[in-house]
Parts: sequence; C-alpha cells; structure tokens
Amino acid sequence: MSEQINQSISNGQSSMDGAIEHLKSELSKVRTGRASTGLVKDLIVDYFGSPTPLSQAANLSTPDSRTISIQPWDKSLLSVIEQAIFAANLGITPMNDGEFIRISIPPLTEERRIELVKKAKSLGEEAKVSLRNERQKIMSVIKKEVKDGFPEDQGKRKEGEVEGLVKTFVESIGELLEAKEKDIMKV
Repeated sequence: MSEQINQSISNGQSSMDGAIEHLKSELSKVRTGRASTGLVKDLIVDYFGSPTPLSQAANLSTPDSRTISIQPWDKSLLSVIEQAIFAANLGITPMNDGEFIRISIPPLTEERRIELVKKAKSLGEEAKVSLRNERQKIMSVIKKEVKDGFPEDQGKRKEGEVEGLVKTFVESIGELLEAKEKDIMKV
C-alpha cells in the first residue's frame, strides 16, 4: 500500500474541508433580507493601533430582524468603526448615537436579490474550482505511484475513492448554495 497516495488523499480531504469552511464563511457575509452580525463581524478596525476584527473590539447583536447593534468596548472607537463600515462599501449606513452604532438593514429589491444569488453562486463556483484543483493534485500522485510500480487495479480503486470524495464535497456545496439562495430570495 502506497503511503504517499494515502497521505495525498488525507491532505486533499483536509484542503477540501477548508474550501467548504471558507465558502460557509464567505456566504455568511452575503447579505440576506435579515440583519446578521456576520455582515460586519470580520470588518477590520484600528483598535488602538492594531488591526482587529470588529467582533473583538465590540459587542455585536441583532435586537430585531432589521437592525444590527454595535457597542464598542471603548467609546473612542465609535468613529473608527463607522469609518470601517463606510469603507467596506456594504450598501448600509451606520447611525452613531454616542453609545452604540445601529445599522438598519433595508429590505432587498428583487433586482438586488438576484445579484446576491449570482454572487453566492460565483463563490460556490470558486469552491468547486478549489476542489477540482485538489482532485487534480491527488490524481497526479496516484498516476505517478502507479507508474513507479503501485498495482494499477489498486490505483484505479484509489482514483474511484477520490472521485467519490470530490462528489460528496460538490454535493455539500450545492446544498449550501441552495439554502443561501432560499434565504436571499425569501421576502
């Protein structure tokens, strides 16, 4: 049994898991009609001289389905956070009342919903490309090992195993995209 093939498959599976996690993270940033802290939690703010994700510099909450509330640990950060939100160009306007920053999420137009679905699908396509690249790497290792004396029938079996693995990941990408599309299109 070729250790190199097994190692390659194991590494490939880890990378594919990473691609799925990255897709989940990116999809959480795609706006739906409801307020979600995922929209702003990864914005980078200048927290006393060091770039910090907003979630580590403020308390984020959604008091209702149309509002995101941001309460910084230090009030001097209010303007910095406001600037970061404007700079991120999210199409939302923060309201600063001296204590909190509130963001009202306007309802999405049909046209905007369709754009967001397209964006989600393109993120899904990027994830699929990542899976295909990983599959290509593993397959080349298997082919090289077969060429170097690994039994061909076992090599074919390993290739089938890899195809099954990739198929499973592609299906989970499809499920994630379908759920996100329903979420975006829900009025």
